[in-house]
Amino acid sequence: MTTEIVGTDAGDARITWHRAEKARLVLAAGHGAGGGVEARDLQALARTLPALGVTVALVEQPWRVAGKKVAPAPKTLDVGWRGVWPTLAKPGLPVISAGRSAGARVACRTAVELGAHAVLALSFPLHPPGKPEKSRAEELLGAGVPTLVVQGGNDPFGKPAEFPKGDFELVEVAYGDHGFAVPKRAETSQERALEVITEGVAKWVGSLG
Repeated sequence: MTTEIVGTDAGDARITWHRAEKARLVLAAGHGAGGGVEARDLQALARTLPALGVTVALVEQPWRVAGKKVAPAPKTLDVGWRGVWPTLAKPGLPVISAGRSAGARVACRTAVELGAHAVLALSFPLHPPGKPEKSRAEELLGAGVPTLVVQGGNDPFGKPAEFPKGDFELVEVAYGDHGFAVPKRAETSQERALEVITEGVAKWVGSLG
């Protein structure tokens, strides 16, 4: 694991590399607006994918590196993501643009522009909690590249059944909330929930040309 600081027009971002020995892809993952790269799903992917030939780059947006508590506007998040992209692409491998929550929106919005190989959207915030009329489906549907959505079954930002039909795949994490936490009383364990995420992503990555 190595870490580097990358300057962007939105400030300094930080990339933590989890490298595969014989990498064929890079999965670059951004965090959400309420947390950082310590999120359980991002860490699970960083632990498991390198053994499958996928280098994982966890990207901390400039606002997070600067120690701020609140994420900036979406346009500023996009600026930060664009700024780190040349470093993510430097190994010369196809790059999967990934993110959780707000980071998933960034990945969708910028995929075609940056030449992303595919998009992985973890906990895509389809709408604000309790406001399904404020849909962000257009961002997801407009990604323009092969896309996988991994969504908790009880995510208040959009349950799997709420998603429109479109040119993307969807893996449901039963009982999971927006952070993929599952209740102790659930029929599945927290460990199994993370396995569903990593297994689903690994299968999808393996299907990409």
